Amino acid sequence: MAQPTRLDYCQYLLSSPLNYTLTHFADHSQGFSHDMINRYLAGERISPRLVWENVQGHLALTHTGYVIFDDTVLDKRHAHQIALVRRQYSGNAQGVINGIGVVTCVYVNPVQDRFWLIDYRIYDPQGDGKTKLDHLKDMLSLLVHHKALPFAAVLMDSWYATQTVMLHIEQLEKVYYCPLKTNRRVDDSVGTSPYQRVDSLAWTQAERRHGKLIKIRGFPKDHKVKLFRVASSARRTEYVVTNDQAQNDSSVAQQACHWRWKIEQFHREAKQVTGLEKCQCRLARIVRNHIGCAMLVWIRLEQVAYQTGQTIYQVKYGGLADYVRQQLKNPAIPMALA
Repeated sequence: MAQPTRLDYCQYLLSSPLNYTLTHFADHSQGFSHDMINRYLAGERISPRLVWENVQGHLALTHTGYVIFDDTVLDKRHAHQIALVRRQYSGNAQGVINGIGVVTCVYVNPVQDRFWLIDYRIYDPQGDGKTKLDHLKDMLSLLVHHKALPFAAVLMDSWYATQTVMLHIEQLEKVYYCPLKTNRRVDDSVGTSPYQRVDSLAWTQAERRHGKLIKIRGFPKDHKVKLFRVASSARRTEYVVTNDQAQNDSSVAQQACHWRWKIEQFHREAKQVTGLEKCQCRLARIVRNHIGCAMLVWIRLEQVAYQTGQTIYQVKYGGLADYVRQQLKNPAIPMALA
């Protein structure tokens, strides 16, 4: 009797419109029982390496590209006894919830306006002792030393703008752009005045256009970065720092902020079209394998969307549109009253 494979499970996640449970898979497959699928997922080991193996041949590399890091939380507020779930802050929920943290890395080609998932890590400090910052550093080191991808800068949000991460990027001889939290203490007076909140700094017209050198509290004595005041939207101002001290154009920092949102697009799409956060199994190995398969499904959907000139949602749900048209034309259950 044939046994389920990674391809079978990925095909199920790609094809199912709403329900992503093993029971639903078994009910709609011709040869796989729930127990067979469960045993397969409990015995398989799907690692982030498979993401790279499936995407590396499709990358459009450029020295003007960006590497973006961020994390997302898979919402498990209503789950009970599922492995890898822990209390953590979710930006989507705007609060601390029960969830599974996933740190992700995408590569952006700004010329083609395309991006690719190239790596991810599951946040499991009890299992591996690593923080989300550790995962970022691991992925970046792997990217620089082994994958050797060309890129212009590393982009990340304010949560990752720590001394540890920023100095690690500098040790790799790479450039970063990242916003600081508004209450971060900095000095733009070359030591003649106390540190102050970054959002309380005074700005001349020249500094608004060209940025200014600052020291962030807690960094080495002579460590300076370039700070830019960027209007990221009509109601939001970001204070973006870079270790490229020669950069004197605030529009470059503003553009970097624009590309950083690509990773948010990936998180939204992956949750909506792959069943990424819908796994109900309890075992850690099954949860990890489900997340890995969901990542592979997004990669495939993105490839088809690009090839066909559609959105990823059109590719995923196009079959449902055809079904609705067929049912309106020849309904299986005719409406009898209204």
